[in-house]
Amino acid sequence: MKKLLVGINAKFIHSCLAVRSLGQFAKEQYGIECEIQEYTINQSEDLILEEIYYRQPELIGFSCYIWNIGIIKRLMENLKKVLPQALIALGGPEVSFDGEQILRETAADFVLYGEGEESFSQLCLALESRTPLHDVPSLIYKKNGQIVRNTPAKPLDLGKLPFVYQDLDLYENRILYYEAQRGCPFHCQYCLSSVDSGVRFQPISKVKKELSFFLEHKVRQVKFVDRTFNANREFAMEIWRYLFEHDNGVTNFHFELAADLLTDEMTDFLNRVRPGLFQLEIGVQSTNLKTLRAIDRKGAFSDIGQVVRKLKKGKNIHLHLDLIAGLPYENFESFGHSFNDVYKLHPDQFQLGFLKLLKGSGLREQQGEFGIVCRDEAPYETLFTRDLPFADMLRLKGIEELVETYYNSNRFQKSLDYLVELTPSPFDFYECFRCFYRQKEYHLRPHSKVEQYDILYEFGMGLPGVDGDRLRWLMKFDLYSHEKAKKLPAWLQEDLTVSRREEVYAFYRRELEAGTLLEEYHGLDPKQVYKMAHLEIFPFDPFTGEQIETAVLFNYRCTDILGNAQTDKIFL
Repeated sequence: MKKLLVGINAKFIHSCLAVRSLGQFAKEQYGIECEIQEYTINQSEDLILEEIYYRQPELIGFSCYIWNIGIIKRLMENLKKVLPQALIALGGPEVSFDGEQILRETAADFVLYGEGEESFSQLCLALESRTPLHDVPSLIYKKNGQIVRNTPAKPLDLGKLPFVYQDLDLYENRILYYEAQRGCPFHCQYCLSSVDSGVRFQPISKVKKELSFFLEHKVRQVKFVDRTFNANREFAMEIWRYLFEHDNGVTNFHFELAADLLTDEMTDFLNRVRPGLFQLEIGVQSTNLKTLRAIDRKGAFSDIGQVVRKLKKGKNIHLHLDLIAGLPYENFESFGHSFNDVYKLHPDQFQLGFLKLLKGSGLREQQGEFGIVCRDEAPYETLFTRDLPFADMLRLKGIEELVETYYNSNRFQKSLDYLVELTPSPFDFYECFRCFYRQKEYHLRPHSKVEQYDILYEFGMGLPGVDGDRLRWLMKFDLYSHEKAKKLPAWLQEDLTVSRREEVYAFYRRELEAGTLLEEYHGLDPKQVYKMAHLEIFPFDPFTGEQIETAVLFNYRCTDILGNAQTDKIFL
């Protein structure tokens, strides 16, 4: 029986760990061979159908999530027409909580609920040997016109969890996902992990061996999919110490953490690691205490803020902080308070998410109680709540778009810091910006990078108390922080460097001969470096605001994880 496991990702840079784990487990434990194929939701459904058809599988397994269930349902209908003998099995969080309904409504033959490694392998063995299916754990199937749910599989021994990255060529330009543990100690009512009981861990020796593979091959980024990486402090610290001691100077590791489980020992350690080694994501979700109680979140925001400030002391950790709009008891004003609380911590990435009523989550069961109305189709995003009307949800959508474009791009840091201070609060700034953006109908079309500067400048110049000269110079700093611009906006023509070009050449000459600031450019002549690096003279210090002429060197061959050029104040 020819078996095909299919992952349909949200983006090309993503990879589907689930189908590869199922396929590798089946091979290692039972000698079952499975073909693996990955696509994206942005590809043509006709193309995916064609690719699957040409492989002529007899069993097709799909990994189902909120972002791909729609395309999978449509594909199944057509696959049953062009490959009528093929059997289709579905697994993943989007089908695990209503498998019976999925079988009634779709062309699927089987649903595997919960963990899939053992149950998928047992299904393959049963189909190959034509034995009854009643012993296949975690299987939902049809029998004599009736739908049967088998007993759940035992939790997988994570010592048997396969390592799927034998061939890194398959993952070129993609994020590599890694799983060190399963389960979560918390019961957040918007999350599927709330139904898990306990946390299980891979053997630490196995984890270290597998992480060494990433380090040896100097992969760009590894993202841990563990729900709460620091659920066990000792386990987390041992992995962090191992990565610190074997740091290759290249690989970045991303972890999702619970701030209230970070100890002083952990934050002190994290303050010492190489800049760019670790990337941490902390879900704040809300700072409204009534909201936090309703969703079963423990701890106060003041504690999270204290931890974040400790982490930022080392200036070496890339921090993501998240909020969710649409939670119980949070209206537009309350969300604004949560927004301001988080924004003032200056995270590197500030994600504004919108509540999705996931199947199996507590809030989906309580949506009537809280007046939450969501879309009927996946991803079940909230339209409005008793506290947050649809019109206010749309306002937050507009704010989220601007935060993503301007704040999270990290291309407007100096400009935003200056402009936000001219308004009563960060939330007020983005709400005013949203109104301006919509009034000008800028939301109706995409914009180039230069146009994004034009729009922010136009808006900023209309704010009370704005100093146009200062804003223009700060925007020039921001622009050159990411690239040596070949073309500047018409309003950004001030230049104090042109008349001092010979001094700039002399500086490059000195540094290339004896300095350390331009060691990445050694072997080039000053005029070549002039075209590749950038030196700008500002009428004030852009780092401190002091009114003193300041020369800044932008080194594009030495950047941080966000793509910001290394900047140094220099003397001509």
